[in-house]
Amino acid sequence: MTSKNKKIILSGFTMAAVSHINYGLWRHPQEQGHRYTDLRYWTELAQLLEKGHFDCLFIADALGLLDTYQGSADASLSKGIQSPLIDPLLLVSAMAAVTQRLGFGVTVSTTYEYPYLLARKFTTLDHLTEGRVAWNIVTSQLESAARNLGLDQQMNHDERYDRAQEFLDVTYKLWQFSWEEDAVVRDKAAGVYTDPQKVHGIGHQGRYFSVPDAHLSEPSPQRTPVLFQAGGSPRGIEFAARNAEVVFVAGMDAAGVRKQVSAIKAQAAIDGRHPDSIKFISAVTVITDATPELARDKLEAYRQWYDLDGAVVHYSASTGVDLGAQSLDQPVEYRETNSNRSLLKMLDSGGGKRWTLREAFSPSEGFGRQKTFVGDGAQVADLLEQWLEDTDTDGINLAQWVSPASFADFIEFVVPELVARGRLDTTPRETLRQGIFPSGTARLPEDHPGFIKPD
Repeated sequence: MTSKNKKIILSGFTMAAVSHINYGLWRHPQEQGHRYTDLRYWTELAQLLEKGHFDCLFIADALGLLDTYQGSADASLSKGIQSPLIDPLLLVSAMAAVTQRLGFGVTVSTTYEYPYLLARKFTTLDHLTEGRVAWNIVTSQLESAARNLGLDQQMNHDERYDRAQEFLDVTYKLWQFSWEEDAVVRDKAAGVYTDPQKVHGIGHQGRYFSVPDAHLSEPSPQRTPVLFQAGGSPRGIEFAARNAEVVFVAGMDAAGVRKQVSAIKAQAAIDGRHPDSIKFISAVTVITDATPELARDKLEAYRQWYDLDGAVVHYSASTGVDLGAQSLDQPVEYRETNSNRSLLKMLDSGGGKRWTLREAFSPSEGFGRQKTFVGDGAQVADLLEQWLEDTDTDGINLAQWVSPASFADFIEFVVPELVARGRLDTTPRETLRQGIFPSGTARLPEDHPGFIKPD
């Protein structure tokens, strides 16, 4: 299948907060993000995406307030930047109940959870969604999370990945090998529900975790949820290449994104994984309407509400560097931090140049660091296809700048064009994994480390 014929993975990108990366646009008259505590907001959003043939709703998350900027959370709270925030895991069951096909990628940190507990949560969601759940694996990056979850300061950056790898190793054992496929017999005549000989303790004793016993839950449709990840540092790339099935990649331009894709594919091959066993998506912004002129007008109208300072507040927290005192026109310098190093590296050398905050977060066209496509449906479809070709990626994480209007516009104007070109999968699917990998099964592929039974 040529790149022009490949199905595009279509994911909606959001957060269980009043706003995510749509800095300042919570003030827009049409914005509905303030309804984030209303269950109907989430069920309506899920139904909209299902109608639009989206594969997945990707929900970001964080475990602390954004308090790096000027040493306080005041700016993030007053500007509504990723605060306030609720737990995305608790939303999935309701959205699954009103949809049949849409998948749900939920962010959970390995640094502040326990594998024995999280394994049950994802098994539960995989049962209740009938195999439509994914786990976006993160190691966390906020000092405020560490302070409020029992640590004096964040665990070292690379050690967080060491812990994450052992976390994954434990969950693989629980999901894949603790219960045999036919352990549940439901034999009413014999009075036996589960054959105890086919349920096994995993006997894990490691540096971070001790889990001797069996998984609490019987196997779910996918056993292991689809594994999403977004590591961009050298250690993050190593982790993603070993574990991820879908990687969320970022860069200041197409060349930067393609470079990250190549690095992860190369490492995956070293680890014995097939190049096609990992799919790649990147965040993009789409501003579209019935005509190019209307789309341009909409972009300019949205830009009137955009808050550049809000972007700096968010970026400061993500990177662990207080940029509040730095001029917006001063190039950003890379420095070693214990937070998101890859984001800093992108601005220091992304696209072969050093970027200022204004260049990165208030470009002449679009918003922030996401690639922005503006035009009518056909124009946006052309631009998306070219972006996927140039970046060697498989799909997009569509950011919403006005909720749910950004998704609704994309579905009205762009989706019909992509369907006509044969670029979207509109067929029923048994599980999310089979939707993303149509030639595969509901379970992890044989070349994935989680498939291989440990000695």
